[in-house]
Amino acid sequence: MTALIVGDDGLARCAWVGDDAEYRRYHDEEWGHPLRDDQRLFEKLCLEGFQAGLSWITILRKRPAFREAFRGFDVDAVAAMSEADVETLLGNPRIVRHRGKIQATISNARVTRELGESLTELMWGFAPNDPARPQPREFSEIPAVTSESTALSTALRARGYRFVGPTTMYALMQSAGMVDDHLAGCHRAGRPDGER
Repeated sequence: MTALIVGDDGLARCAWVGDDAEYRRYHDEEWGHPLRDDQRLFEKLCLEGFQAGLSWITILRKRPAFREAFRGFDVDAVAAMSEADVETLLGNPRIVRHRGKIQATISNARVTRELGESLTELMWGFAPNDPARPQPREFSEIPAVTSESTALSTALRARGYRFVGPTTMYALMQSAGMVDDHLAGCHRAGRPDGER
């Protein structure tokens, strides 16, 4: 696979975008932008868990339905969901209907509610601090797991979070801008463009 593609707008992008308009928007406007908002990080944590074993584009296309089903990923509202809500969600064809992932989302909301600290502070405490790190040039240079994602996974599991393995946490670190894995030459590489 070619590392970069050039869109009809003349901009070079990471080739995983392909020719999908929603993927291009996500790549340009979200992926790799620093995200320091507890509710949005909670949503990302949940959606990355749902993504395990699936493609991200599947989750991205279902994200509006997930937001509706999980009450905007408001931590208190999700934490209050019951077993009856789980059964309702299992019947919702617009989301990924996986009992374990649905139950983990509710359980993770309860853990988040009782954290006693900001989810943002907790998660960003594991972001690597390596300003000299060069942009990857090829997909093969991007790891699936790092020592930081493993440490974040361990810390979250110790607090009771589920579906937060090291690979899932590295994907979250990429998407939440804790690391910049836009490939060298991509118009987004090295440009966090502010925090969200």
